[in-house]
Amino acid sequence: MPASCLLTGSYGSTLRYKSVERMKPIGKHSLLGASGEISDFQEILKYLDELILYDNMWDDGNSLGPKEVHNYLTRVMYNRRNKFNPLWNSLVLGGVKKGEKYLGTVSMIGVNFEDNHVATGFGNHLARPILRQEWHENLSFEDGVKLLEKCMRVLLYRDRSAINKLQIAKITEEGMTISQPYSLKTYW
Repeated sequence: MPASCLLTGSYGSTLRYKSVERMKPIGKHSLLGASGEISDFQEILKYLDELILYDNMWDDGNSLGPKEVHNYLTRVMYNRRNKFNPLWNSLVLGGVKKGEKYLGTVSMIGVNFEDNHVATGFGNHLARPILRQEWHENLSFEDGVKLLEKCMRVLLYRDRSAINKLQIAKITEEGMTISQPYSLKTYW
């Protein structure tokens, strides 16, 4: 289950921070990716660190899976929206627990869903149609990476101020790996 994420800390047309990682492992089974405000993403990570610490204190051999973390994030985002103090992020959470794959997204106002492929921002409009057309259940990891690179290239061409760096993550039952940031080849 690969995921990708652009690596910029841009605010409007400012591209000052060009190596901001927006994917973080959450517990043993989940990986979180975020678009939007970096400081709000850091606050979400603080909430999740507290949740994982609290879960580990029980020392009962059980740990939170991706579905539970996604439900928690949905409640956090919806709660902040209702307080008129939303966290300005769209989140993607993926993971594997006990052989069950999970991929879900939640918006800054708590709108959420799970599917075989998800996206945030313009990815919903430009990348999801490509994913709907070309994704299938038996897609190999290498083919999945090529498909994601194709989607990210389309998104990069749409936004002239985006940076062409991304990371790829692979989540399996054994654990997760996140690639080093690399530049996407473009053909301007």
